[in-house]
Amino acid sequence: MRSPFDLGYPQLLLAALALGTVLAVGVAASTSAAGFGAFNPGWDGASDLRSAAEADGAEPFVVRDVDEYDSVATNDSIALVLSPDERYDDRDAARLREYVENGGTLVVADDFGDSGNALLVDLGARARVDGRPLRDERRHYRSPALPLATNVSNRSLPTDVQRLTLNHGTAVRPNGTTVLATTSAYAYFDGNRNDELDNSETLSEYPVATAESVGDGRVVVVGDPSLFINAMLDRPGNRAFVRGLFGSADRVLLDYSHSEHVPPLMAALISVQRSSVLQILLGTTGVIAIAAWAQWPTAGRRVPSVSSGESPSEPPELSADDVATAVRDRHPDWNDERVRRVTQAIMERRIERENNG
Repeated sequence: MRSPFDLGYPQLLLAALALGTVLAVGVAASTSAAGFGAFNPGWDGASDLRSAAEADGAEPFVVRDVDEYDSVATNDSIALVLSPDERYDDRDAARLREYVENGGTLVVADDFGDSGNALLVDLGARARVDGRPLRDERRHYRSPALPLATNVSNRSLPTDVQRLTLNHGTAVRPNGTTVLATTSAYAYFDGNRNDELDNSETLSEYPVATAESVGDGRVVVVGDPSLFINAMLDRPGNRAFVRGLFGSADRVLLDYSHSEHVPPLMAALISVQRSSVLQILLGTTGVIAIAAWAQWPTAGRRVPSVSSGESPSEPPELSADDVATAVRDRHPDWNDERVRRVTQAIMERRIERENNG
């Protein structure tokens, strides 16, 4: 009798194609290609931030809804908002402000959008993101569009940071807040975006990161969200700066509540991990599925041994040739005549059972 697992080349090819498709869909559903995405392993993603948090002994926590801040101990956490796609409405902004005022630290990193500044207004913070691109013809990393912030104050950071490397970033207007880092004196705003220093553009030091107290917490503003992406994290000073921000936090919140950066499979997995109801439902469904499979008519089917006296229970789809093949496989020492007689007896018993049943 032919095993159901004895597949020919066409079936094997089809199975391989199906497996490849499933794997491709799985990878696509569990990773993201969006810039700043926590599950984007590419150069413009921020998946390494999760690894950096774990390396510092903190738990990375992807926030998809601001209500999840309710489950966080504010004094032991830090939250990052990287270039949000849309504005936080009044309710959501109030939730973040409550988090900060109760002792949490919130890092807002933005450059040319207006969502970051709108959130800073709602938080009651004073610093603002300028929005004009910064360049530095002398103190830069590989390109004037990647200026180095060489003046870093370590008083507000627990680690020693010598410099920061920006990537098409902007300045932060401190408005009386504490400046954490500034560019060299050779930086300028490229107001007309022609990638050149014009007569109307002024060389000066510009703040690129600030910190201020809001309630019992702190708001840190960074003029370049690209500082946190995978390709920039290992550029001069950036990883040390991130380590200084994370400090002794037990949990690092990566806020994507207003960004479409969480792939569907990871979103589903996160939902299950954070919901006891979903865990129970999923477990119950699994148990029911296993029990149903065990009761499936073809599960555990085998051909009985005639010599052992077992009652034959061949399924109706087995032909006389199939039965003969099974008998010959189990008793290779029997001659053809004996196999024929035993096969005939099995078929007659099955017909008799069917007539009596």
